[in-house]
Amino acid sequence: MSQIDARLTDLGITLPTPPLPVANYIPVVQCGNTLYVSGQVSRLGDVSYLGKLGHDTDIETGARAAKASAINLLAQVKAYLGSFDRLGRVVKLTGFVNATPDFTHHPKVINGASDFMVEVMGDAGRHARSAVGVSGLPMGCAVEVEGIFEIK
Repeated sequence: MSQIDARLTDLGITLPTPPLPVANYIPVVQCGNTLYVSGQVSRLGDVSYLGKLGHDTDIETGARAAKASAINLLAQVKAYLGSFDRLGRVVKLTGFVNATPDFTHHPKVINGASDFMVEVMGDAGRHARSAVGVSGLPMGCAVEVEGIFEIK
């Protein structure tokens, strides 16, 4: 069991089976020692984090939505690699927040994903990041996060 798997177990987190693409893309592309993981929305099993930040969803719920997206990112990485043994670090996360035009706390929302990566991977989870507000996301989700990962 990898350190990442052990840490997920300690946190009581079971990675979901990654969803299949719903459009014309693939979940993970490897280029050299870099994995580019397609955006993952804020749905985990039967739990969906929906809504628009600044209207019907608060920052704390948005952060939980970002964490759900990050869990889905790791699920895609593990499905692609077969295990976490070759995962080196998180390079960059880009978070998209479904928000009203006047909402300005996108970084606080995406902290849910960033904090989770550090919690699970330690220093290897620290990353560059962008947090962007958008007018809508697939299926009405509150958050979508895409990731770039380095592999060994």
